[in-house]
Amino acid sequence: MPVFNYQATDPSGKTRSGTLTAENLEEALEQIADSNLVPIDIQQAGGANEGFLSHLKTHYFSVKPTDLIVFTKQLVTMVRVGIPMTQAFAILKDQTEQPRLRYLAGMIQEDIESGMSLSAAAGKHPKVFTPLFCSMIEAGEASGTLPEVLDRLLYLIEHEAKVKAEIKTAMRYPFMVVGALCVAFLIMVGFVIPRFVNFFGKQGLNLPLPTRICIWMSEILTKYGALIFLGMVVTIFFCHRYFNQTEKGKLTRDRFLLATPLIGPVLIKAAMTRFASIFALLQSSGVLVLDSLKILTQTVGNAAISAEFDKVRELLEEGHGIAGPLMSSKYFPPMLINMVRIGEESGRLDEMLRHVSEHYDGEISYQIKKMTDAIGPILIVSLTTIVGFFALAIYMPMWELTKMATP
Repeated sequence: MPVFNYQATDPSGKTRSGTLTAENLEEALEQIADSNLVPIDIQQAGGANEGFLSHLKTHYFSVKPTDLIVFTKQLVTMVRVGIPMTQAFAILKDQTEQPRLRYLAGMIQEDIESGMSLSAAAGKHPKVFTPLFCSMIEAGEASGTLPEVLDRLLYLIEHEAKVKAEIKTAMRYPFMVVGALCVAFLIMVGFVIPRFVNFFGKQGLNLPLPTRICIWMSEILTKYGALIFLGMVVTIFFCHRYFNQTEKGKLTRDRFLLATPLIGPVLIKAAMTRFASIFALLQSSGVLVLDSLKILTQTVGNAAISAEFDKVRELLEEGHGIAGPLMSSKYFPPMLINMVRIGEESGRLDEMLRHVSEHYDGEISYQIKKMTDAIGPILIVSLTTIVGFFALAIYMPMWELTKMATP
C-alpha cells in the first residue's frame, strides 16, 4: 500500500508532520481530516530517483502520435456530447495513461478555470500541441464549430501518423542491414583478421593486396580505435547541433535530403500531402490564406519547403494569387499548382486540396515501394562485395599455402 508524507496543522495552529498508508491520495486526506488536522502538504513517499524519473516523464519525455490521437479522440467525444471544458480535462487528467499528457491535462484545466481559452492554454505547450493544433482550436472557438474542427484535426493527426509509419517501416530494413554490415566489418577487422595475420606471418607468405588492405585497416583500428570512436562521437554531436538545432543547418540538411536519389522523391511527396491536407483543413475552418501559410511554415516539417512558403507569403502580400507564387518554387509539381489554380477560380480550394492530398497519399505508397525495390539490390550488391572482399583476403593466402604444401 502506498505511503504518504504529510504536513498539517492541529486545532492549536501547531505544525505536525508524519507518514501514513492509504490506497490513494483521497483516502490519505480523509485520514488526516479524521485526525482533526488541516493538511498543508501531502506527497506520496518515494526515493529521489523515483521523483526524478517522474519529473522526466511529465516534463521531457516525448509524446507519441498514437498517444496524442487517443487523447484527442477522448477530447472530441466529450466536447461533442456537451461536457464542459474544465470537466473534460479533469477526466482526461484522471484517465490518460501517458504521463506528460496527463500532467498537461491538469495544467490546461487550471488555465481554463482561470479564464484562459483552450487554444491559449494548449499554446503554452508547443512541444506537444503544435501551432497547427492550437490554430485549429482557435478557429473552432471563434466560429463556434469546435467539435467539427476537432474531428478534422483528429483525421489529420491520424493521417500524418500513418504516412510517417509507412516511411519508417520502409527504412527499417535498410538500416538493419547497414547496421549488421558495420558490426560484421568491425568483428572481421578487429578480431578475425589479426588472428589470420599472425598465422600467415609465421609461414612467410607474400600476402595479396586484399589481405594487406585488411591488415592495414586492422592496425589502424587497433592503434587508433579509441580516437576514431571519440572523433565520431564529437562529430555526431556537433553535426546534430548544427543540422538539427540551427536554422541554417536545418535548411542545408533538408535541401540535401530532397536532392538525394530515392529518398528525396519520398520526402517531397510526403511534404506535398502534408501541405495539401493542412491547407485544406485550415481553409475549410475559415483561417485566412496568409495565416494558413504562416502555420504551414511552422508545421510542414521541412526547412527547405518552409523557406519556399516564406517566399510565397511575401508574393501573396503583394497581391498575387496562390498558384502563381507556388509555380516559382522548384518543389511544387505542376499537378498541384494546376489544382490550386482551379480551386481558386472555382471557389472550391479546400475541396481541390483534399483531392490533391488523396492523390499524393497513393503517390507516397508507390514511391516507397519504388525506393524499397531499388534499395534491395543495392544492399545485396554491397553485402556481396564486402563478404567477397573479406573472403578473398582470407582464402587467397590459404590457397598459396596449399600450393606450397603440395609436392
